[in-house]
Amino acid sequence: MKLSFWSIGKNNEPYIKEGVEEFTKRISKYFKVEWTIIPVPKNAGMMSEMDLKKKEGEMILEWLGKDDYLIVLDERGKQFSSEGLASFIQARANASVKNLVFLVGGAFGIDEAVLKRADHKWSLSQLTFPHQLVRLVLAEQVYRACTILKNEKYHHK
Repeated sequence: MKLSFWSIGKNNEPYIKEGVEEFTKRISKYFKVEWTIIPVPKNAGMMSEMDLKKKEGEMILEWLGKDDYLIVLDERGKQFSSEGLASFIQARANASVKNLVFLVGGAFGIDEAVLKRADHKWSLSQLTFPHQLVRLVLAEQVYRACTILKNEKYHHK
């Protein structure tokens, strides 16, 4: 199974980039993994929030394969414990999912069409985080889930 992390916005700031790269490298010991930073559409500053979300949504839906399993990070989604995330990832692997896509939306959230296409909605927290920080937390939590699945020492409980 491949893990694809997609995020709309700017490239990572250096302090985020280092952490994301480190956890991505660690995840690659368990799964094929890649990041795609989706640039904000041209003329985004002149678009309404709704039009911007719609344009971002169209791009995402174009890029998705029909068999991709889409997990959107959304404040209204289901929260997991670390063990629960590990079980969720393992269940997708057991179901022979080929590409598990984790999507971090743009500044104004995720378009309704993408939310409807999503196979799962996941909330990291009820708190609001900067999108770049979400990338780091996402990478760390997926790495933690991988170590839980292999019964390795990283996760302490």
